[in-house]
Amino acid sequence: MTSTALVTGASRGLGLALATELSRRGWRLVVDARDAARLAAAVATLPRPDLVTALPGDVADPAHRAALARAAGDRLDLLVANASALGPVPLPALADLPPAALEDVLRVNTVAPLALVQALLPALTRTGGTVVTVTSDAAVEAYRGWGGYGASKAALDLLTAVLAVERPDLRVLAVDPGDMATDMHAAADPDADPADLADPADVATALLHLLAGDVAGPRVRLADLTPAVRP
Repeated sequence: MTSTALVTGASRGLGLALATELSRRGWRLVVDARDAARLAAAVATLPRPDLVTALPGDVADPAHRAALARAAGDRLDLLVANASALGPVPLPALADLPPAALEDVLRVNTVAPLALVQALLPALTRTGGTVVTVTSDAAVEAYRGWGGYGASKAALDLLTAVLAVERPDLRVLAVDPGDMATDMHAAADPDADPADLADPADVATALLHLLAGDVAGPRVRLADLTPAVRP
């Protein structure tokens, strides 16, 4: 039986890299992104676009999440909650972070992943599937300007850890991929040299290598792994 994965935020960066690698391996995919044109262009580049269902939309929208759950069907082997919102840029100090902006970031980065897991639990339960939430070192380190984003990821880490305890029938991991050469990183730190950052394609390969093994969770930093699976 063909394995099925749902990857959010799959039009670029790590989401697209994961979709590409899973497609190369013959998985059926359900993918989303907010920009419909960019999502369609991304799907066209995948090795097996015939096995892909692409649904443009915002993961913070309950109707969109319901559509994703319907597209996933009765069985889901892997959910990667990758879609994220950075918040205002340039990144503001907490004293200048509008509460409404923080609420938006929390809706996308914290509330939406949990709500999506809830919608997909029956399909994940049937396969004893895997839930991956994509986290950040900003969840555990205090960086100037990263308070809103970091808080959303810290809350996501705790939700992931509790879910892992409550649902031992599933594999539940929060994965910190490290700094990558992505549009989001460029928006947050425009002075960073992309040559110093990991290629999302390498990170995707490392993550899937990780998932093929028996790694202990619930939180994993790819940089802490052996060189064989480190991006």
